Amino acid sequence: MRTAGLISGGVDSAVAVYLLKEQGITPDLYYIKIGSGPEGEWDCKAEEDWEMATSVAHKYGCRLELIDLQREYWDKVVGYIVEQLRAGLTPNSDVMCNKYIKFGVFEERVGKDYDRIATGHYARTETDEEGRVWLTTSPDPVKDQTDFLAQISNLSLQKLCFPIGHLMKDEVRRLAEQEHLAPARRHDSQGICFLGKIRFSELARRYLGEKEGLVVEKETGNIIGKHKGYWFFTIGQRKGLGFGGGPWYVVGKDIKRNIVYISKGFQTQAAYGREFRVKEPLFLTANPFATDGDYDITFKVRHTPEFVAGRLMRRGDRYHVVSAEDIQGLAPGQFAVLYDKDAHRCYGSGEIRLGK
Repeated sequence: MRTAGLISGGVDSAVAVYLLKEQGITPDLYYIKIGSGPEGEWDCKAEEDWEMATSVAHKYGCRLELIDLQREYWDKVVGYIVEQLRAGLTPNSDVMCNKYIKFGVFEERVGKDYDRIATGHYARTETDEEGRVWLTTSPDPVKDQTDFLAQISNLSLQKLCFPIGHLMKDEVRRLAEQEHLAPARRHDSQGICFLGKIRFSELARRYLGEKEGLVVEKETGNIIGKHKGYWFFTIGQRKGLGFGGGPWYVVGKDIKRNIVYISKGFQTQAAYGREFRVKEPLFLTANPFATDGDYDITFKVRHTPEFVAGRLMRRGDRYHVVSAEDIQGLAPGQFAVLYDKDAHRCYGSGEIRLGK
């Protein structure tokens, strides 16, 4: 059975390679180059990543190849980010990088030639009595990454294996130090995919420019200040607003009039919500909500250790979620990730939409 391993230069994928070798498997390793600019330039961290990946490959006698998907990343993922921002929505680059790049373009070019693809994600799979493969959560709630994988194809899921998925992060670190792996003491990157030195705000400025508009207090209609474009703001945002007398939260946007609405106070009800729609959810294995009805679920609306309990109501092609508790910063465009009521199986995900 031919196995490919995706290696990032971090400790998780390095330990995944070690565990495969312990099983008698020598994977072919692939480092996906994304870089930090549309011209394919390297930044310092990417160069260090490659050096670390090379060290691990040499230690375990694995073939290592660099796959340059820079242009595809900027076309597909950065293009998606810009269009989401233009529409006033909140993008999730980590989810779409997995969907389009790591388990999209890579599969088309390289993965198709392998029986299994191993990664350093904190996730697991299980096979049911019908032979169907389901994505399941990691025992480490802080590191669990099933939410980042909830838009991949079923074909990718069937081929994936997660050698470290059953471990806690501190166990992975211990194994890395025990094996004297080069990345053992490296800090984790933020998320799975990232834009290197480029911030979302810089990306928005580069592609969408600046357009002055008003910042308005939601409850009173008072003008609090001005901004340089609604695309620089995210629903639920508190940091970086720059207005005195806060705390202030972004609670809404009017993209036609270029108005950003904010609300004041730590307990402001305008910053919270309990209901939302899930737009065209993608189900990884099968739709567990096969018929109209109400279902007990857990879910996430951002990458956090906590799962939120709620009810999913299916009516035809509409999926509506009611949370058991208030949720701060429900952001249209962000992904709602759906799990069973025990927070074990990850069913899939879809974009959040508010209103009727």
